[in-house]
Amino acid sequence: RETHRPHEGIDLAVYYDPIHSANVDRMLAAFGHALDYYQPAFGPYQFRQARIIEFPDYARFAQAFAGTMPYSEGIGFIADLSDPDKIDYVTYVAAHELGHQWWAHQAVGADVQGSTMLTETLAQYSALMVMEKLYGRDQIRRFLKFELDNYLKARGGEAIEELPLDRVEDQPYIHYRKGSLVMYRLKDELGEARVNAALKRYVTRYRFKGAPYPRSLDLIAEFRKGATASENALISDLFDRITLYDIKTKAAATAKRPDGHWRTVLTVEAHKLYADGRGKEREAPMNETAEVGLFSAMPGRGKFAARDVLLLDRVPIRSGVQTVTLVSKARPAFAGTDPYNTRIDRNSDDNVIATE
Repeated sequence: RETHRPHEGIDLAVYYDPIHSANVDRMLAAFGHALDYYQPAFGPYQFRQARIIEFPDYARFAQAFAGTMPYSEGIGFIADLSDPDKIDYVTYVAAHELGHQWWAHQAVGADVQGSTMLTETLAQYSALMVMEKLYGRDQIRRFLKFELDNYLKARGGEAIEELPLDRVEDQPYIHYRKGSLVMYRLKDELGEARVNAALKRYVTRYRFKGAPYPRSLDLIAEFRKGATASENALISDLFDRITLYDIKTKAAATAKRPDGHWRTVLTVEAHKLYADGRGKEREAPMNETAEVGLFSAMPGRGKFAARDVLLLDRVPIRSGVQTVTLVSKARPAFAGTDPYNTRIDRNSDDNVIATE
């Protein structure tokens, strides 16, 4: 069976087994949302159609060809998304594969180290932004947490050498998992408009071009345009180093003030580390800003949403132990530092804790 849906002159289509129709509308909607984000942000889509073709669950993957994306029944068509705690990976994967129509089918990277950063990492970022627009930033923590946990788990099993993102070889845990975290933090720090402007300059420069093909360094140079000294240091940490954090909220003491507001004092311990490809770590001075927040529910769990955010602010965080004082109108049930897991934290489960 096939289902079609026109979208601004583009024929969106899904070809599927009739008994696997449950998520077809979700896939078509994902394509529509992705086109609405990608075209203004990155430039025009190059085909008259965008179609998904179901194939049996002998293998579980999706892949992007020119305007056509084979999609395994096992990761999309028979997915059960009724559990609100589950990630909507049907939409995520569809948006990721459509992203490849820009990152691989318009701008093709050179066959050198870092090339998969230009395809898979950028498709991950593109899909994350679609998810953010659909579900809100407050729901993105569960996506970032999934990527973070899988990255940390996989790097522990690296048999040869972990490489920085800008020199990644065929290492999916780096260009997919770490790549998502890196790009989302870059967006948080530089701003969505600046990151997308850099991506648009990059894809415009290399769209449908032959040799010499772009390298990861060419894209990073676009990110560095107009960057301050601290932003350049961040870009180096994200792309050219293996950078880890250990941020722990040790205590969150809350008391009601005479004016009826609530004063919460966070005790935070923070460390930044650089690792080499073999996993040997050394501590680096940390002098950055990070988000701190007060919440009525635990971020990333259940139906956590914007209504549960009592306060979200950005404050200086340095190496060692420090206190941060926050004031909210309502009593927070949870409080913490880097609550949405935008940093690659070795133990992100201690970022947010229950208040005392």
